[in-house]
Amino acid sequence: MKDKKKKTKIFRVFIYSVLALLILLSAWYFVPVTERINLGSDDNTESVRCVLITDLHSCYYGKNQKNLIKRIDREEPDIIFLSGDIFDDKIDDDNALILLEDISTKYPCFYVSGNHEYWSERCDEMKDKVRELGISVLEGDCETVTINGKTIDVCGVDDPTRLYEREFVKQLDDAYSKTSQDHYKILLSHRPERTDLYSKYGFDLILSGHAHAGQILIPFVKKGVYAPNQGLFAEYVSGRYILENNSTLIVSRGLARESTLAPRFFNHPEIVVIDF
Repeated sequence: MKDKKKKTKIFRVFIYSVLALLILLSAWYFVPVTERINLGSDDNTESVRCVLITDLHSCYYGKNQKNLIKRIDREEPDIIFLSGDIFDDKIDDDNALILLEDISTKYPCFYVSGNHEYWSERCDEMKDKVRELGISVLEGDCETVTINGKTIDVCGVDDPTRLYEREFVKQLDDAYSKTSQDHYKILLSHRPERTDLYSKYGFDLILSGHAHAGQILIPFVKKGVYAPNQGLFAEYVSGRYILENNSTLIVSRGLARESTLAPRFFNHPEIVVIDF
């Protein structure tokens, strides 16, 4: 009887220890980080620094979003790209708008929609709010900017949640048709998994989010346990990938925290700083 009680006590201690460890890990992976990717420059111009922000889901990063804003300002970016799900379909818009209001006064910003903006059934309203702040909203089109002597075609497409496949392809076609061969070409698209399509174009850089790094990022192999539209052991979840046409795809793990029920493991929320 005593042995049985002793074993039960040991088992309980083990379970409580595991739970405590999981809680600590969950708290640790709640902390945001800054990831940096240097693509180098293939010409004689000065490099351009961009910050990629995705999947904020209007989550809270301190009073007036000061923790996130300080993290961005510290990098002194030349331009900011917002690749979808900046807003959420359940959390109100306040935190997203506070961030956008701040960065829109300091940096040129470009935005494309994500699936949660469409799920909110208020996507057009959200886009109007973004435009009112002077941020470019890309919907199958392209704008040209010159930064540090480098001419950049910034293209963007809507999330395909509310689009037929032919409409999504048409947005890609329309956007790419407005680029110039001698410009650096960037595509903003919320979905990273559509590499079959992206490889048909000549974009130098494709910037995405959506996958949340599979929520649990499998160490050493850079795959996610599960990502939307990719399923189990998702491949395009975090960091840099080279597509078959030599385009570079960069996938941000995003900034979602309280908007997601499942905790993040081996998967800090992030902003991505890219020099190219």
